[in-house]
This record gives sequence, C-alpha cells and structure tokens, in this order.
Amino acid sequence: MSNATPPVTAPALAATGLPCPDLLAVFTTVGSEDDAHRIAHTLVARRLAACVQIEPIHSVYRWHGEVQQDPEVRLLIKTRADQWDAVREAVLAMHPYELPALYALPVSHGHAPYAEWVARAGDERGP
Repeated sequence: MSNATPPVTAPALAATGLPCPDLLAVFTTVGSEDDAHRIAHTLVARRLAACVQIEPIHSVYRWHGEVQQDPEVRLLIKTRADQWDAVREAVLAMHPYELPALYALPVSHGHAPYAEWVARAGDERGP
C-alpha cells in the first residue's frame, strides 16, 4: 500500500477556491430599477462586465447635513481588474446621482471555472 498523495484532478482543484487576483466585484447604487437595468445592460453589451446582479436595498445616509433614508437599487458588477478604468468611466457617464457610490473590491478567491468565465467575458471571442 502506497502512502503517495493521489494527483489533484481539475474538478478537485477548481473546488478549492483558487486565488483570483485579476477579478473585481464593483458596486454602485442607483435610485431606480430602470437606471440599474440600463447600466447593467450597457456594461454587459460592451463586454465590460460578465454579469451584473441587481437587487433592491434600503439606504440610510447623511446628505447635505441631514439624515436621509431611501430605497435604492444595488448593482454588483463582475469584471476583470484591467477593465476598472473603462467600467468606472462608463458607469459615471450613465449614473444619475450627483455623487455616485462606486467602488471595487478585489476577489481574493473563487471557483476557478467561474473566474475563467468572467475573465473571458470581456474578450471578443468570449461567452
């Protein structure tokens, strides 16, 4: 009986949650579903995002010295790090807010096949 470690197969490797330093999760909020869908469709159509998730939220914030509370729509934009500048410019050009919240978080780990799909979505021959 051998004590050798069995080889790691592609499915097993993918299941481990490999580092994904080239991917970003970009967030912004807008005031309407129409604005959210317009931004999401434009980003995906231009291949600046592989996917954009849209979800209703409620925000409490201070604006012009007053505490405000409003329903908003959050967009989670899944993209590559090298597309940040183009995503930022596109979102800001379409965004209806005076001061849009727009920030990106690096994806530290992810399911490798999904990360590859996100990375390919920005390519001409991508999915």
